[in-house]
Amino acid sequence: MTPETVTTIGHQAIWVTMLLSAPLLLSALGIGLIIGMFQAATQINEMTLSFIPKLLVLALALGVSGPWMLQVITTFTQQLFEQIPASIG
Repeated sequence: MTPETVTTIGHQAIWVTMLLSAPLLLSALGIGLIIGMFQAATQINEMTLSFIPKLLVLALALGVSGPWMLQVITTFTQQLFEQIPASIG
């Protein structure tokens, strides 16, 4: 296995990680920003106010993007397994 192969696999793994984390992180960021603006406008500084909406939005985002995320990780894993014979010999 050459250093270029290891670098390529590492690059692909980081890219897949970013793809998989993006829907959940962006939805949590968006709802957190909206709740933060609401709290700033109403001067309600309750820390637990943002927990339930974030939890619901994350569950919704996971339900919507879950099949796509599963397809991405499955494709990446299949490609890794298909590369094993070429990497060994």
